[in-house]
Amino acid sequence: MLHFNRTYFLLTVLLFLIEVSIALFVNDNFIRPYFGDVLVVILIYCFLKSFFKWSVLNTCIAVLLFAFSVETLQYFTIVEKLQLQDNGLAKTVIGTSFAWEDILAYSVGTAMVIVAEKLLHKPKSLQ
Repeated sequence: MLHFNRTYFLLTVLLFLIEVSIALFVNDNFIRPYFGDVLVVILIYCFLKSFFKWSVLNTCIAVLLFAFSVETLQYFTIVEKLQLQDNGLAKTVIGTSFAWEDILAYSVGTAMVIVAEKLLHKPKSLQ
């Protein structure tokens, strides 16, 4: 069950660098709030697939449930309840405000993973 997949790990590193770049250098109304949320579920998926030989569907469900859980914690203002409102890292990683658009972005990112995995692992036709 435990193994190392170099391809997924390299994708994880690349997506992490993109996410950090977005967080540091992009301050707009689309890329940072929506595209970043789409990418974060793909990042987490690739990270898990770097070390675990789980099925695509099980990994996607786990990632989506995790993302929904974090968003739910935002709804209940977990950062403030943990008294981390002055901690920039906590506010960036956990987030501070619930949004249905984020739920949609996580779902889109998960759907993109499923489609990409189906396309990349399509059985080769007999020739």
